[in-house]
Amino acid sequence: LKQVFNKDKTFRPKRKFEPGTQRFELHKRAQASLNSGVDLKAAVQLPSGEDQNDWVAVHVVDFFNRINLIYGTICEFCTERTCPVMSGGPKYEYRWQDDLKYKKPTALPAPQYMNLLMDWIEVQINNEDIFPTSVGKCMEEVL
Repeated sequence: LKQVFNKDKTFRPKRKFEPGTQRFELHKRAQASLNSGVDLKAAVQLPSGEDQNDWVAVHVVDFFNRINLIYGTICEFCTERTCPVMSGGPKYEYRWQDDLKYKKPTALPAPQYMNLLMDWIEVQINNEDIFPTSVGKCMEEVL
């Protein structure tokens, strides 16, 4: 298990919400609803009186943390040798483009693609202009 949770590989620590903040409370509500076996449509419905952008941000971060955990458990089986292409089955191949190092869509082995993707998502989530951590400061105000 040490290898699965090696931070230098692909697993990243969960982004945490500060206890006592509004987002922490929303996170607790989201966790409770997802763990209670309720209808998913009802689980993601905006609670009365809450800011929609804060609610979406909590779910985006939660989804990222869960995907990180899932990918961390399978990454040792998907190497550049066993997964030379990032694909969605035989008909679809994903190519990476970031306008920095990869200016054109580039075929990459799946582990390299996933590392770049997870790094990119983490940068977006940590960008205060996209996901402000100040309570009540919604994304529209920043844009």
